[in-house]
Amino acid sequence: MLKIGLWLIGNKIIYRAVNEMMIFFKERLALLSVPKTGTTAFQAALRNRADLVISDPPELKHAPLYRYNRWIRPMFEKVCGAELEVAAVMREPVSWLGSWYRYRQRPALDGNPNSTKGVSFDDFLHAYCKGKPPAFANVGSQAKFLEAQPNGCKVSQLFRYEDQEALKKFLEQRLNQEIHLDRRNVSPTAELTLGADTKAILHRKRPAEFELYETIPAR
Repeated sequence: MLKIGLWLIGNKIIYRAVNEMMIFFKERLALLSVPKTGTTAFQAALRNRADLVISDPPELKHAPLYRYNRWIRPMFEKVCGAELEVAAVMREPVSWLGSWYRYRQRPALDGNPNSTKGVSFDDFLHAYCKGKPPAFANVGSQAKFLEAQPNGCKVSQLFRYEDQEALKKFLEQRLNQEIHLDRRNVSPTAELTLGADTKAILHRKRPAEFELYETIPAR
């Protein structure tokens, strides 16, 4: 049910995995699954600790905070009288978009409107900035996914994808368990280039993405 991989880039290990939401009831913790952030990279090590793992359908395993607030939080509040703390991971916005861009270049999408084959990364980013992005650039928003709700439901433990050691320490302390991850896969780097003005346009058109990322404290 759970798959996990470690990708070695230079001397840096990046944790990658299938994405699933995890609930640890005793610890009153919900770990959201933001797409393309390796959020659940520790699932293989924690599968026996999680009280609930949502792996399907995508609408629930990748439930944004507003969907968690509407459907999942009330289940624990009304039935168990418990409020869970919410944790999540956010990736640097350009890197996050780069991951989506590479993912949508896979051969399985050839001929599909979602495919980025034949599209430059620069063009992909410009398309993403449109009011109504075309299918291949319609990948959502991390800021919207993690947006605090009017009733006070929010992500109180937010970690940077680029600093997964912080997430590891947090989970070890919260779950009172050491986490050991095995190296399984090695993946080469993939270079992505963008025009000098493209990042400035991205900042101007999608400021919430960068503003939220910059609020994540160093741990």
